[in-house]
Parts: sequence; C-alpha cells; structure tokens
Amino acid sequence: MVFPTTLIRAVKGTRDLLPPHTEVWNHVETVARAVFRTYNYREIRTPILEETQLFARGVGEDTDIVTKEMYTFTDRDETSLTLRPENTASVIRAYIEHRLDQRPGVQKLYYIGPMFRRERPQKGRYRQFFQIGAEAIGSESPVVDAEVIEMVMELLARAGLRGAKLLVNSVGDPMCRPQYVERLRQELKKVAPQMCGDCQRRADTNPLRVLDCKVEADQPIIDKLPSIIDYLCDDCRAHFDAVKQYLTDRGIEYEVHPRMVRGLDYYMRTTFEVVHGSLGAQNSVLGGGRYDGLAESLGSKVHSPGIGFSIGEDRLVMSVEEAWKPVPLDLFIAALGGPAIRHAAMLASDFRRAGLSVDLVEGKLKRTMELANKFGARFTLILGEDEMAAGRYTLKDMSTGEQQSLGRDEIIARLAAKA
Repeated sequence: MVFPTTLIRAVKGTRDLLPPHTEVWNHVETVARAVFRTYNYREIRTPILEETQLFARGVGEDTDIVTKEMYTFTDRDETSLTLRPENTASVIRAYIEHRLDQRPGVQKLYYIGPMFRRERPQKGRYRQFFQIGAEAIGSESPVVDAEVIEMVMELLARAGLRGAKLLVNSVGDPMCRPQYVERLRQELKKVAPQMCGDCQRRADTNPLRVLDCKVEADQPIIDKLPSIIDYLCDDCRAHFDAVKQYLTDRGIEYEVHPRMVRGLDYYMRTTFEVVHGSLGAQNSVLGGGRYDGLAESLGSKVHSPGIGFSIGEDRLVMSVEEAWKPVPLDLFIAALGGPAIRHAAMLASDFRRAGLSVDLVEGKLKRTMELANKFGARFTLILGEDEMAAGRYTLKDMSTGEQQSLGRDEIIARLAAKA
C-alpha cells in the first residue's frame, strides 16, 4: 500500500492543547468546579449536537452566530443539526425537556466544554473553543444577578486573573425596549451609510446589534447613539439600581457601559462583561446576562426566568498562564545499569501509591541528571548495585544539591514533608 506523503495538520481554527499548557487548563477548571460547589451549582453535560432550530429560536435568527458562524449540516433523516455555538440554549432545552422546573428552589447549573463557531481565527479566538459557564434558573430577583456576578469574579480571582474590569448594563425588557429600538432605528437612518456593511444591514433588521459592532472606525458613531439607560421603564430601572447596590454592598467594583447589549437576542435587563487588557482589541474574557423569556421562546409553558454567563476558557488561560508555575515532578529515579531498572520500577510503584509523582529512566548518571533537571524534578533518587544491596538510596535535593542516604519509608516521609 502506498501512503500519501502530505502531512495532515489540525483543522484551521482548531489546535492541540499540549503539556505543560494543559496544566493551566486543569488548574482553571479545578478552580471553577471548587467555586461552583461553594455556591451550590451542579454540573450539567449537554450534547455537542443539537437541532438547528434550537439556536435559531434561542440565540436569534439575525445574530452573526446564526447567520454566519454555525457549523450546520443535514443528517441522513433530513434533520438539520448544528454543532453547539454556545450552551445556554442547550441548558434551557434540557431544563424544559427534563422538567427541572418541578424541582425545589432555583436550579443552579454549570458546564465546561467545547463550542464551535466558524469565526476568523485570531488571538484567543478559535473555531473550536472552550467555555466555562453557569445558569441560575427560576428567579427574577436582582439578588440572584449580583450573586452570579460575585461568583464569576471570585472564580477569576482564584484562577489568577488580575486587573480585570467588570462592565454592567441593563437592556430593558419587552415593555420598554421597543421604544428605545425604534428611536435607535431612526437615528441609524442618518448615520448607517457611514458604517460597515454589517451595521448598514442591522440598522433596519436588528438595530441593537449595531451597538455590538467591533469595527474600530464605527465606534465614534456608536458612542453618539442614544443610550438605553434613558429609556428604561420604572421596573427595569429599579431592578438595575438594586443590582448595582448589591454589587456595591459586596465590594465589587464595576463600570456602567450603556451601549453594551451582548451578541445574543435572548438577553433582557441585566447584562455584564469582564474585559482584560492582555487580550488586545478583542479583550472580553466573559459575558453574561438575564434571559427571562428564553424558556418560553423554546416552548416552555412555565415562566422560567434565568441569568447566566460563559467564560471564554481559551482567553482566560491565555491571560493567566504567563504567571503560571508548572507543578514540579516529585521524584526522578536514575537507575544505573540493567539490574537496577527492575528494582527502580518496584520502588516507583510504592512511591506512586503514596501519592507522589514519579518518573524513572535507565542510563548513565550524567545523562539521567540532565533529564531530571529538564523535567523540573524536586528530588532525584540514584539507584545502583550498592543501593540495591543496602536497601538505602541516595536522594538528591535538586534545589540545594544536598544528598542523603535514606530507606524507602524515609524517602516517602521526606518528600511528603517538602510537598
């Protein structure tokens, strides 16, 4: 058989996550799970594939996600399927399908996993990307909004992100937003011809999406457009004021950003975003907001208000990994000669059962010590015929150069004390 010689590479917009970088990913996810647990959130895992209409109805038919970015195909039974571009719609679909509204209290759910959008690959943005997200379903209270925001800020801090800025806004509700949208549409008629092609299209079909434009040349025009804050009804204004007060009570700093509407149609009232300077122009680490009518738009007969967020895990990892220190290997065993490798393997098993991270290699002392340094080992155990006969082994502290002759149990105790 003749094999082609062309090298097969990862698909454009996807990538392999390799060690030691995967340690940072594991750190971020471990922190996320720990924080979610303290707020009584439980994990949900939804399918990567969903029916296309879920996102068309949930995310919005006029959004860039649905019109430009989804990976959609027709299955053999003619069903249109889509690789999930986000997970809130999937969580709400599962919530409705499995009647989670019948369970007591607010349903607090979190997820970690891959999403798919056919975007232009750039710094921190990929076509297969990862999100960490949470949803609190079953309450309209501004207390819940503030708690969700508090939780995500705690998560970012524990993950090691410093210097992040929280932006908040209210996008009103179906009672007051239409008046603002109509005013925005009228103002855009005057300035849309000076804006990018997408904004010209959205100015009539979905004026709110204009505010989400990232084209730099359009920003001075957007800054002069009317603010939705000026059009909030009394209920929405009171809700937003309460959210801000609860954030202040918690000592959480924020900045009101009146033209932040987020890129999805299901948001209403509270919206928020966290940005970080290390990510350049596309500086958003996460976004979220309230979606009180989403469940009904997906067929629920029960009013199920909710609020949630999604963290771009790729971008969060990029922001924290510069300060990341790899977890060192506890012990590297240098087996000097053939007979020593069998003994070394048995010792390695004992040490691993004691909870230590261990690697071993057979070879000459100089080469094995070079490998120990490259692996970043805390200690190296030197094992030759004399050590095998005596049952005592030379343990070298790689940071100080100190060497001691110790027995197996003494080595375990020594390494555990230095952990």
